[in-house]
Amino acid sequence: MVLSKIDTPEDLKNLKLEDLKVLSKEIRRFLIKSVARTGGHLSSNLGVVELSIALHYVFNSPDDKIVWDVGHQAYIHKILTGRKNKFKTLRQEGGISGFPKRDESEHDVFDVGHSSTSISAALGMAIGRDLSHEKNYVISVIGDGALSGGMAFEGLNNAGRGNANLIVILNDNEMSISRNVGGLSKYLTRMRSTKQYTKVKEGIESMLSAIPIFGNPMSQALKRTKGGIKTLLVNNTWFEELGFSYLGPIDGHNIPELIEILNNAKQMKGPILVHVKTVKGKGYSLAQNDPSKYHGISIFDYKTGNPINTFNGINFSDAFGEAIIKLAKENSNIVAITAAMTAGTGLTKFEDLFPKRFFDVGIAEQHAVTFAGGLAVQGYRPIVAIYSSFLQRAYDQILHDVALQNLDVIFMVDRAGLVGEDGETHQGIFDISYLSNIPNIKILSPKLPQEIEGAMRYALKQKGPVVIRYPRGGTNISVDTIIDYNNPIPVMHYKGKKAAILSFGKSVEWAFEIRDYIIAQYKIEVAIIEIPYIMPVDDEELFKLIKTYGTIITIEDHVLVGGFGSIISTILHKVQSPKKLYSFGFENGIVQHGKINKLLEHHELSPKQIGDTIYNDILKK
Repeated sequence: MVLSKIDTPEDLKNLKLEDLKVLSKEIRRFLIKSVARTGGHLSSNLGVVELSIALHYVFNSPDDKIVWDVGHQAYIHKILTGRKNKFKTLRQEGGISGFPKRDESEHDVFDVGHSSTSISAALGMAIGRDLSHEKNYVISVIGDGALSGGMAFEGLNNAGRGNANLIVILNDNEMSISRNVGGLSKYLTRMRSTKQYTKVKEGIESMLSAIPIFGNPMSQALKRTKGGIKTLLVNNTWFEELGFSYLGPIDGHNIPELIEILNNAKQMKGPILVHVKTVKGKGYSLAQNDPSKYHGISIFDYKTGNPINTFNGINFSDAFGEAIIKLAKENSNIVAITAAMTAGTGLTKFEDLFPKRFFDVGIAEQHAVTFAGGLAVQGYRPIVAIYSSFLQRAYDQILHDVALQNLDVIFMVDRAGLVGEDGETHQGIFDISYLSNIPNIKILSPKLPQEIEGAMRYALKQKGPVVIRYPRGGTNISVDTIIDYNNPIPVMHYKGKKAAILSFGKSVEWAFEIRDYIIAQYKIEVAIIEIPYIMPVDDEELFKLIKTYGTIITIEDHVLVGGFGSIISTILHKVQSPKKLYSFGFENGIVQHGKINKLLEHHELSPKQIGDTIYNDILKK
C-alpha cells in the first residue's frame, strides 16, 4: 500500500512515477469508502486526485501556498497533508472540516467555502510575498464553474495587468454542481492546446529581438507577423489577452504530463494560467455518470450508490419545485432563476417543462438578482431560488437594484437556518439580519413544506420584493394549523401560563418540543405563538395575543444580533410597559460543522437545554 506510507507532502517526493499512479488508485478507493461512511463532496474530489498529487509533488507546501477555490475538492489535499487518519471524522462535530481551514492545518492557507475567491486571495498572498522579499510560489486552483463568478474575473483582470508571479490552475471538468452555462463554458470547450504556439512564440520572439528595427513601419509589420501566427495557432486565447501566459489544455489525469507542465510553470515569470482538463467523478462509475447527484451526498452504500437513512417525506426544496410548476402553468409571466443550483433548489422539473422560462446564470448571484430586476421591469414575475449563505453575496443588488425600486421579485431562500455538516461558511443564519433592514421588503417563513405554495401565491399578489425563507430538508412537525397566507397574522397554537414562546419557520418545531419538555419535566404549560410574517410583523395582532403574558420568549435558527428577537424587541418597546423578553439564538455567526442536533447542544440551544433555562431562569423566579 503506497498510501499507508504517505503522511506529509515530502513523502511523495521519494516516489517513482509508477508509484504515483498506484497512489491515485488507492486514494480513490479510500475516498469512496470514507465519504460513503460520513457523507460529503465526492464527485469533485474524485476528479482532482492526480492534480492534487502532482501539485504536492512539484511544490513545497506550506512554504508554497496552494489556495483551493470553494474548497470542496480539497479532500485529497487533506489526505496528503497528514489528515488521512482523521477522515472518519470528516464533517462531524469536532472532526475535520469538509473545506480548507487555517486553524486545522498549516497547509490550509486560506479559509474557503464559497466560490470564485481563490484568485483574489492568491494574488494578495503573491503581492505580500513580493513586498516582504520572500521567495515562494503561490497557486490558485479554480474550477471552470467558479470561474464564471464575477469575482474571479476581477481577480484575473487585476493579476493580468501586474507582474507578480502567480500560477492559476484552471480545473476544467465542464461541470460545477449543475452543468456549466454561459459564454465562458462554451469558450473553454472550443479552446485547443497551445503547446505548438508556445514553442513557436518563443522562437519568433527570439528572432525578432535579434533584428534591428528601423522605423515604425517595420515595427508594426513585425508585430502583425507575431500576432498573425498567434491567431493562426490559438485564435487569440482570452487569457493571454488578459496578460496571462497560457499553458494547456492538458490531461488532468496524466501525472507525468501534469508534473512536467507544473515544473515548466515554475520557471516562467508573471501570471501563468495552466488549463487542466479533468473528469468529475472519475474512477467511480456511479459518480462519473451522475456527478451532480454525488457532488454533495449523505451517507450511502458505496457498492450500490444508494443513500442510507433517507428522509421519506417531502422536503421544502421539492415542495417549492412542485409549487412553481403549478403556478407557472397558471401564470405565463412567471420565470425561474437560479445560480448554478438547479437540482439543489428543486428546479430540475421546471427546466424540463419550461426551458424558455428557466435561467441558470451560473455562479453569479449578484447578476441573478439584477437580472431578475430587469425582467420585473418588463412585466415578468421572476422567482429567484438561491441558498441563504450564497444570497449574502448579492446584498447590494437586492437593496439597490430591486428593493429601492420596489420591483416585484420573489426570493426563495433555501437552506435558511442550520445546514449542519458544511459548517460556518454555509450555515444560513444571517439572512434575517441582512434582509430585514431593506426597504419595501417582506419576509415570510413557512414551517411546513405544505405551506410553500400558499406563501408563493401570497407573494405573487404583493407589490415589491418578497422573501420566502425555509430550511434544508423537511420537518418533524405534526400540526393541524396551516398558515393562511392571505391573512398571515400571528397564530396561537397553544395557550399557557406566565410565558409565551414566539417562533417562526423551523423554530416552530423546536418550540413545540420545548413546550412538551417543560410540561413533562416541570408540569408547566407555556403558550406557543407562530409569527409567519417576519417583516413586517403585525404589531396589533401580536399585542392581542401576548397581552396576558408577562414574559415573552423568542426562539430562532439565526444569529441574535439583527434577528427575530431583535425585531420583536423593537416592537415591544413601542408599548409603554414593555414585556420581559428573553431571546434564544446563536450568540455569534460561527457555527462549526456537525449534525444539527449536536450543534444545537454545543450552543446550548437543544429543546431540553432551552426548556431547563426557561424554567430555572425565567419561570421559577
